[in-house]
Amino acid sequence: MNVTEIVRELKMTKEEFFPLAVELGFDIGERAIKVDDQIAIKLITAIKSHNKQSRKKSLFADEKSVEKASKEDAAKIDADKKIVEVTDPITTKEFADVLGKQVTDVIAVLVRNGIMATINQNLDFETTTIIAEDLGFKTKLVEVSEDEDDKTRAAKLQDALDKDSAADLSKRPPIVVVMGHVDHGKTRLLDAIKKTNVVDEEAGGITQSIGAYKIEYNDRAVTFIDTPGHEAFTAMRSRGANVADLAILVVAADDGVKPQTIEAIEILEKAELPFVVAINKIDKPAADIEKVKKELSELNLIPEDWGGKTICAPISAKAGTNIDDLLDMVLLLADLNEESLLANANRDAVGTIIESRIDKDAGSVATVLVQTGTLKMGDIVDVGDVGGKIKSMRSWRGEQLKKAGPSTPVQFLGLKGAPKVGDILVSGDKSSLRKKKKKSYQSFGFAQTQTTAVDSGKKKLKIIIKADTLGSLEAIVESLNKRSYEVVEVDIVRKGLGNFTEKDIDQAVAGKALLFGFNVDMTPAAADYALGSATKAETFSIIYKLIERTEELLTEMLEPEVVYNKVGEAKILAIFRTTKKFTILGGRVQQGKIVKTGICKLARNGKVIGEGSIDQLQHNKENVKEVNTNNEFGMKLKTDSEVEEEDMLEIYETEELKRELVKING
Repeated sequence: MNVTEIVRELKMTKEEFFPLAVELGFDIGERAIKVDDQIAIKLITAIKSHNKQSRKKSLFADEKSVEKASKEDAAKIDADKKIVEVTDPITTKEFADVLGKQVTDVIAVLVRNGIMATINQNLDFETTTIIAEDLGFKTKLVEVSEDEDDKTRAAKLQDALDKDSAADLSKRPPIVVVMGHVDHGKTRLLDAIKKTNVVDEEAGGITQSIGAYKIEYNDRAVTFIDTPGHEAFTAMRSRGANVADLAILVVAADDGVKPQTIEAIEILEKAELPFVVAINKIDKPAADIEKVKKELSELNLIPEDWGGKTICAPISAKAGTNIDDLLDMVLLLADLNEESLLANANRDAVGTIIESRIDKDAGSVATVLVQTGTLKMGDIVDVGDVGGKIKSMRSWRGEQLKKAGPSTPVQFLGLKGAPKVGDILVSGDKSSLRKKKKKSYQSFGFAQTQTTAVDSGKKKLKIIIKADTLGSLEAIVESLNKRSYEVVEVDIVRKGLGNFTEKDIDQAVAGKALLFGFNVDMTPAAADYALGSATKAETFSIIYKLIERTEELLTEMLEPEVVYNKVGEAKILAIFRTTKKFTILGGRVQQGKIVKTGICKLARNGKVIGEGSIDQLQHNKENVKEVNTNNEFGMKLKTDSEVEEEDMLEIYETEELKRELVKING
């Protein structure tokens, strides 16, 4: 085991390590580079035990030291009373509550700092830190538990849907989510269904955000949700399942069941969604429908023609084969579950945000899937922490709409800020929404579950991430946070929507962070500003390319592994001169060769007693770079160890090997 690895594990410096090793009776030399694995284990155990005992002794400090420490701790506690915990983002009102200040006072300080903010506007962590300092506080960033956030949203949605009486309900179109492994043909299938060419518009041929589409088939409306299949989009796939009634699980006939196929099945079973399996790409030469059915049966999904209940539809989305048969099966499945496909169209709208982004010209642009009620132009809406008035609505085809009923996806303008994907939209008049919002904070547990980040001690790759949509941003962040390695990690120091600004450049320079953009770039002003700082933004249009680049940079941060290869042995035959710094000696190579650049270990009676380096090497009274087997040599050896005749020299050459990322927990 390399000494650097041992020192890293013990969290010591080499200057601390070597004297302690000697003190504990381990004779490994003062400049040892590598230690035998068995000895290394014993050494690590001994040092840890020693450190533990030392800590115990330190508990018995004299009373004055304890008293002094107590006073210092008390002072520290007093200072900490002014530290406030904030989330990123946080609304102006929530921030004022955290500070214990009037919201008008906080807005006044914001205005003095050139920030025109409303009571419900989201503030980022950097802004809250500046304002808090002006008011005599320090900030501490905490994160909201997504699980609790999702539970709160689900409770809020269910509460709204449960208010309709049976007499008010009527049939609505089924909402169908399309799921499956990456590149198995989900978007190509929707392309065939809606007779458009969305797939060619997607970067790299994979879907980067949720899309929702409403089509007519056999005089019946069906809404489809396309969820991305790449592993980065777990949260988005799960969210798609939560707003759907039915599902189509796409499995490629030439590829079979894959990791995201299994994950999709788990999501569907957890959500208790009825689904049809579309066995796609049956036109491929390597297609094997029976093999796919066998793999499904191993997951306890027995096909109907095998005596089970799983509906399987062999199709070719590319060739358009059997698409009608698949849609017939979807409608049949909808009819079998018609009791759950009911809604009240004659009430205020309730829906779920499935996409959100900031447009530099239009402002906040969001896509909502209306689940009950009717959303109309001019409606006042409440969406999570933001509100507004519907100014424009468009269908997925870009057609202007005046209203949207149950199971209808619409893109709309009018919110005062960007909502979160998954937020619940509720429409109504201003007074009713104020009452609903007040109640929601009391009834649905909006008190946030908070977690504080802990320094891991690893090398950090600092990244500022900006994306075009919230869905893509959260997918990137989730994917990067999942990647946990032994000695390096990603540190996302800032994330947000839209192009990079001067503020991003400043933070990148100050924090020595990289700029990663997804479907965004620098504003012209930021590009000019960045020229003097040598800061560049790396931009991507495919998420897995961003992830691959991140892993490449993490790998570059790893220190190379130094391997010591033994190249030769020599016996010392004579000692000509000895000083404190070096020894001049003569010897004979008995095995391999001696190289002038090699590292020497000095051994006596089979035990290593020291180390050294070759300052000068001669053969036949001429300076040489190496001496081979059975040849005699003269040497000036730099060493602090005492050298004797009959001692052995072991010669090693070093080799640096590129290390690979090692994941934690597989």
